Amino acid sequence: MAVIQKKKILFISQEFSPYNEENEFSKVLNALAVKSNETGYEVRVIMPRFGVINERRHRLHEVVRLSGININVDKQDYPLVIKVASLPNARLQVYFMDNEDMYKRKNTFHEENGDFFSDNAARTIFFCKGALETVKKFGWPPDVIHVHGWMSALIPMYIKSFYKKEPVFANSKLVFSATKEMVKDDMGELFSKQVLSSTPLKEKDVELYKSGSNLDMFIGGAKSADSVIFADGGINKKLIEAIKPTRSKKVLNFDSLEDDITNIMDLYNNLAG
Repeated sequence: MAVIQKKKILFISQEFSPYNEENEFSKVLNALAVKSNETGYEVRVIMPRFGVINERRHRLHEVVRLSGININVDKQDYPLVIKVASLPNARLQVYFMDNEDMYKRKNTFHEENGDFFSDNAARTIFFCKGALETVKKFGWPPDVIHVHGWMSALIPMYIKSFYKKEPVFANSKLVFSATKEMVKDDMGELFSKQVLSSTPLKEKDVELYKSGSNLDMFIGGAKSADSVIFADGGINKKLIEAIKPTRSKKVLNFDSLEDDITNIMDLYNNLAG
């Protein structure tokens, strides 16, 4: 008798409740992961191991067999340490991408004076490449990859360019989500040079992200994805105008945690086939 393989959903996000709660959607992601797990999907989560995450409280421990990868950012290698924890309200694994230079600091993205860290571009590239290299090492082909936030926005482009011949991503469908709070910050022109020099990409691959602005990070992530979720309402009008629903691209709106997550679950089901 043939064994029926479970469909797989991977969440890649800079926030995920209870570890890093930038806004309400971190709880929505938790609810989506738990619901997916309960309804028969195999679920994994990948996020950065920010310094604000208490390792003892959340019971993180290093996965030695997965660690040891070097991630090249702007022509410099950084060791990737992978840690794992079990989500408290579900039997699923959350994997944390860690590097002391990148993430061991008191704040997630900003200096004490409110300015963005000058190396947020490098931290983003490290996280996105580290997440995809980790999935390769898993040998775990996700059917759906839900990518959330500007720090994950390079993932759809990477999968459809530099990683397009990787068997583990051959059948992956990509969902990109953004919230209005995330689109407020502006990173200036931090990304263009580092994006172009940190991965052997063609200029056309990074054209959408080229200005390095926060808005263009979202536009690039959303345009490169198969489906898009605008959360919390009030998303930047330029982003909405740039991302129009088509026959091949579904665009969902999700206003608050009180909203029913059924529409997003239906989206996963349709994409996973």
